[in-house]
Amino acid sequence: MRDHGVPVVARLRAPGWRDPRLVVGVLLIALAVAGVVTVLRAADRTAPVYVAARDLAPGTVLDADAVAIAHVRVGAGYLDAGADAPWGAVVARAVGAGELIPAGAVVPSEDFGSRRVAVVATSPVSADVGTGAVVDVWVTPAEGGGSARAGEALIVAAVERDEDAFGLGGETVYVVVEEAAVGGLLDALATAGAVAVVGSG
Repeated sequence: MRDHGVPVVARLRAPGWRDPRLVVGVLLIALAVAGVVTVLRAADRTAPVYVAARDLAPGTVLDADAVAIAHVRVGAGYLDAGADAPWGAVVARAVGAGELIPAGAVVPSEDFGSRRVAVVATSPVSADVGTGAVVDVWVTPAEGGGSARAGEALIVAAVERDEDAFGLGGETVYVVVEEAAVGGLLDALATAGAVAVVGSG
């Protein structure tokens, strides 16, 4: 005799591949993994840019020996190594060795309006004065009179130190001078009895 008062428990079945809940769960996991991968790839995106292989003074003409390539995570504004090589372009301001080269620091050679002038100092030049330093040039006329500043806030392109001068001067400092001021500086140097190159700050 059947007992109608006892409830019958339904047998549970394992979900199959066609179960909508299983399909939705798998899709959600796949979307989450894809999202994480996309975020990681975006965070690890690098771009090739040029860095200075050595100290680059204003007036330096870029070539393969002057630069190196680094892959870094940076925004726009630096010299893109993925574009055409900038060989023949000129550095318009000092860039230190190992620094990323700003795109605005490089101009076509015809747009660079400065020249390098060699200044032979008759007094010792400070050891702190090197490529990229800012200096003033002071001259004392050969016929006498007080010293005067012949060049102000000039950027040093290079320094040649005479190791045989025993600290008595004789170093040659190459400074970058705007083209319009080159004549005045050369005239002052030509009539000078003494020349001093002094670091500016």
